Order: sequence, then C-alpha cells, then structure tokens
Amino acid sequence: MLLRLVRTHLRPYAGPLTLLLVLQLAGTLASLYLPSLNGRIIDEGVAVGDTGFIVTAGTWMLGVSLLQVVATIAATRIAALTSASLGRDVRAAVFSRVGSFSAREVSSFGAPTLISRSTNDVTQVQQVVYMGLAIMVSAPIMMVGGVFMALREDIGLSWLVAVAVPLLGLSVGLVISRMVPHFRAMQKAVDTVNRILREQITGIRVVRAFVREDVERERFGEANRTYTGTALAVGRLMALAFPIVMVVFNLSTVAVIWFGAHRVDSGAMQVGALTAFMSYLIQILMSVMMATFMSMMIPRATVSAGRIVEVLDTSSSVRPATDPVAIPAGPVELELRAATFAYPGADEPVLREVSFTARPGTTTAVIGSTGAGKTTLVGLVPRLHDVTGGAVLLGGVDVRDAELEDLWRHIGLVPQRPYLFSGTVASNLRHGDADATDDDLWAALRIAQAEDFVREMPGGLDAPISQGGTNVSGGQRQRLAIARALVRRPAVYLFDDAFSALDVATDARLRAALRPVTREATVVVVAQRVSSIVHADQVVVLEDGAVVGVGTHEELLGSCPTYVEIVESQQAMEEVA
Repeated sequence: MLLRLVRTHLRPYAGPLTLLLVLQLAGTLASLYLPSLNGRIIDEGVAVGDTGFIVTAGTWMLGVSLLQVVATIAATRIAALTSASLGRDVRAAVFSRVGSFSAREVSSFGAPTLISRSTNDVTQVQQVVYMGLAIMVSAPIMMVGGVFMALREDIGLSWLVAVAVPLLGLSVGLVISRMVPHFRAMQKAVDTVNRILREQITGIRVVRAFVREDVERERFGEANRTYTGTALAVGRLMALAFPIVMVVFNLSTVAVIWFGAHRVDSGAMQVGALTAFMSYLIQILMSVMMATFMSMMIPRATVSAGRIVEVLDTSSSVRPATDPVAIPAGPVELELRAATFAYPGADEPVLREVSFTARPGTTTAVIGSTGAGKTTLVGLVPRLHDVTGGAVLLGGVDVRDAELEDLWRHIGLVPQRPYLFSGTVASNLRHGDADATDDDLWAALRIAQAEDFVREMPGGLDAPISQGGTNVSGGQRQRLAIARALVRRPAVYLFDDAFSALDVATDARLRAALRPVTREATVVVVAQRVSSIVHADQVVVLEDGAVVGVGTHEELLGSCPTYVEIVESQQAMEEVA
C-alpha cells in the first residue's frame, strides 16, 4: 500500500527526483572519495614528509568536501519540498474523496478516524518519504561504494565487512520485527483517543448536565493510558536498538585496529590504508544503520498508507450520472415513486414503497412518529442517500440521472440539526449564494425572523459565528439556516423539522413571511407539531417507513387512524401543559 500510494503521488515530481538522485550520487561519491584521499595524505605526505603533496591533496580534499556539503544541502532541500508536496497532495485527495462520500460512507468510517487519517496518517507517510529521499537514496550507494573502496584498500580485512554488516542488520532487524504490531496498535489507539476527545468536546453540556465529568475523565484516561503504553513499548524497543548499533560499531572498530595492526606490522598494509579501511567500514555500517532505522518507520507508515488507501479506494454509493439529464428551469414537481431505502446489512428497509407528488406552489407536510423515516425521506431528494428501490424524480428527471451540481442548485435544504460554519453571519448565508448582496442577505434574514437579533449582534452581518454556531441559541441557529436556504431562492424547499426550536408566535410569523416567497416553489416540510401543518395543501403520514395516509388535515382526521392518534396525543399533551 505504501509503495502504491507513494508511486502514484510522486509521479508528478519526476524532474526534482531525478535532480535529487544526481545530487545524492555526487554527494555520496564525494564522501566515499574522502577517506581514500585522507589515507594517501598519511602514506604519501605525512609518512615521507612531503609538505607539497599534503598542501595539494589537502586543497583537493577541501574542494571535494565543499562539493559534498553543497550536494547534500541541495538534495535535502529537494527531499523536504517533495515530501511536503506529497503530503499536501495526499491530504487534498483524502479531503476530496471524503467530500464525495454520501452519509453512508461517512457513518461507516466515522468522523474521528477520517480526521486522523487525513492528518496523523498523512504525516507518517510524509515523514517516511522525506527520510527515504534524504537517506535511503544514498544508503545503497554508500554501502556498495564503501564495500568496493574498502576492498580496494585491503582485501585481507574484507572478512570483517562480511561479519559486521549481517550482524548489524540481523540484530536491528529482530528489534524492528517486534515493533510492527505495536505500530498497528498505536494507530488504532490514536483513533480511539480522537473519538473520545471529540465526543467530550461536542457533548460537554450533556457531560456537565449529568455530572459525568469523573466518568468521562476516566474513560479518556483509559484510552490515553492504552496509547501511552503502546508508545512506551515502541520506545523501549527503539531504545534497545541504539546500544546494539553502538556495540557493533565499537566491536568493528576494535577488530579493524587489532587485525589491521598485525598487517601493518607485517608490511602487508600501510597506516593510511588502515585508516581509510576503518572509515569505509564505518560508512558501510552507517548506511546499514540508516537503512535499518528507516525500516523502523516503514511499518508504521505502511499501516498509515493502508488506512489512507482504504479511504481513497472507497467510492461513494451516490454515483454521478454518466450521461446527465438537465432538470428543467423554473418551478419543478417533486415525485417519489415507490421509493424504498435500506441500509446495507439491515433486516428491514427504513422506507418502503413511498409514493406521493409535491407540486409547485403547494406545501407538502410529512409527519409520523419517531423513527418513521421522515429525515431519511428528505435525504433522498438531494441524494444524501440513494434509493435502493423505486425512484425520486425532480421535474420529471430521476435525480440519479441528473448532474449533482444541477440537482443541488434546485434545492434549498434546512436540515434537522442546522449547522453553521466558523466565520461571520454573511459568510454563512452566502453558502446559499456566493454572489448575494447585503440587501439580499437582510431580506432573507427578515423573512426568517432573524433580522432583529442579527442587527443587535456586534458587527451585524459581519458578526462572528463560531464552529457549529455554538455562540448563538438553537432558535437563532435554525433561523439563520432557514435564511441561508432563502438566499438561494431554489425551486424546491426541504424543511426537515426546521421550526422545532421556535416558539409558536415566531413560528407563525415565519410561516406567514414564507408564503409570498415560496408561492411558486415546491415546499416539503417535515414536522412534529400538528398545529404547524394544519394549513398544508397535502399531509403525508408515515408509519414504520410506509405511507399510511395522504390528504389534507381534515381528510386525514376522517380516514387515517395513525394521524388521528398523533393529533389526539398532542392535544392531550397540550391540555396537560
């Protein structure tokens, strides 16, 4: 997964990567040349007292060192820029893919894991790519070149290379193999910590209202301890790797000096060659160590890449039309024709063969008990879900055959839980129409009965709105969401229990103000209160996902027992109140 992800997203950077390879090659070759040159200075300059050779070779050595420094700095910079660009591209790809998901895919993954996949997991992949470009490109060159140069200095000590390199690789490799399961557990622990923290931040009012601070603190503490324990296990294994490396390094140095001294004493080897051989052995071991430590990062990055690819490979169940059909302009009719919807793996469908027609200039109300499928029904129109049977038609066009942007342009949706984005009142309202003027915004606020409190806010239209609209009340949030839909001036209005947080007087004024604006539009209202739908042109009664009655308020009172039961239960509650 890691190789596939990296190969796909590094393809646009073939030019910088080629330059990086050239720079890494130049820097590594310069680094390999320096010990040999240093050995020659010792044998041909210092040993015989040739000052001229020392100066000449020393000057050449400074030039090679400068080349190495420049090439290494340039290569590291390219590696940093390329890895950062890859991280940017992968985050953008994940964001784009998640943005195309329907409600089914979002609920399947869950918001916490989607957040950690687009942040923490992408960071893991970005780091391993940087380390790979900065280190792993030069490590094989260094190892192969070091072996060649060491053998060139003295073949008699080559057996030390054959012993030290496998010993180091095997020792650290055993440590790394034990780290892989811990890395997988760490990523799951990160998801758990994110999920619990997000739940506690979002539901802080509920936590405090029910005095559950201690319970939630312990729940978070347990998840945090699990993550900390896993991280400590990884840290202990990583701490064990460094002493192993140092032991192998020191033993190799002692062995070279011990056996090399005998060869120098016997005249089979010169002191400069011994010094160069020791430097090459250290370079070889360093390259093995860098590759091995790089391997420590690869398992965790592989797990992260797998999680990222899982998101990127998931296609939305709401698929764009291959040959889109345009929805007619102007007022359009909404028709549900035997619409059925079932969640994957569910025993029973949420909606069963729902059929009704909502015509322009009329208001269709949908009512039913909790869990009857009212919100799911409304979600079928803008394709938050796609029907699993039957069809939803807008202007005579199956919504699955329409281009998504064209479909959404015709719809103004006020969801059951209105959400406001961080920004200002104006920026939130302009989600409905980016080109709306301030006069348009004030007109929408006036209809939505939100003008008064917005004018009282510091800044008016420029008043700040926090994420989720938590700095305004529930009723104000609903009215701003209604105003946002009004700014769009769509052909179809979908109000999903959008008046539940309003008092009766405000509800009545808002509905009266809406009538002139929605005179030519198709209006669908999901409601809980019977009193708010008595004047609807058509009332659709749902029970257990099926339509059990369609008609006006008066007609349903005489023909639909379910509707009568709802009316009587609400009247009884009002009498008790």
